[in-house]
Amino acid sequence: MANIKRGKQATPAVTNKAPNWPLFVLALIGMALSGYLSFTAWQGKQVAFCTEGAGCDVVLNSRWSTLFGMPTSFWGFLTYALLAAVAWNKNAADRWRWAWTISLFGLLFSLYLTSVSLFELKATCPYCLTSLGLMTAIFIVTTLQRPVNLPKFSWGPWVAKTGGAALVGIIALHLYFAGYWGEAQGPEDPWVRALAEHLSRSDVKFYGASWCPHCAEQKQLFDGSVNRIPYVECSPGGPNAPQAEVCKDKNIQSYPTWIIDGQRYTGVQPLDALAQLSHFQYQEEKR
Repeated sequence: MANIKRGKQATPAVTNKAPNWPLFVLALIGMALSGYLSFTAWQGKQVAFCTEGAGCDVVLNSRWSTLFGMPTSFWGFLTYALLAAVAWNKNAADRWRWAWTISLFGLLFSLYLTSVSLFELKATCPYCLTSLGLMTAIFIVTTLQRPVNLPKFSWGPWVAKTGGAALVGIIALHLYFAGYWGEAQGPEDPWVRALAEHLSRSDVKFYGASWCPHCAEQKQLFDGSVNRIPYVECSPGGPNAPQAEVCKDKNIQSYPTWIIDGQRYTGVQPLDALAQLSHFQYQEEKR
């Protein structure tokens, strides 16, 4: 029995009394950054060192600046807060698994938003790039800190499982931002429906982009009749057969842009103004 006991090798407990200070400090910096961006978004204020029309202004006011009705930076704040909490987990194995999974998703989402800003919005945001740098640092530090005696661990299955789940989440978010998950539409107002059909029959085009919040505001005015308007999607990554070349040929430089009888009108247009500009007359019933 003594020989058998000596032959067994006890697996040391994967524990650590102290918090993961590098992870905790980086997460706190991320919380401060994303918290500041969330606060300014809720207050409707301009962030520091970001003038109107600058790259950060374009990014922070784009379609990707909000997620499920909240500033995207707020979800970043929650992610950093979760990482900060995980840093205090005394079980090193659980702490590493949670930190690696969360930071992987955060890194992929940051890379996705950075790609959107560079290739879709043609703008750069120093705050967003800083957050990307922080999440990259957290992911690298966490990867290097993997416990040597982590039980039942293999990189292949682990990366396939967590990476696959993260990619599915990013794809779902992309479909959300691209507008493939349209909001529920209410019943059609007869006057609004008649106006939308009149605009489609007339020499009228509405040029917009899926990421443009003011375009979304313009569409909301048509409510249940939004699919009847003569809308042209200018964003290459947008839904419903984007016509980027058409927009380029028309020299569309801002969204939304209406062209009515050869005249150009930018910004959100009230329905009454569109009716007047397009010479719409509603005879069936009074509004």
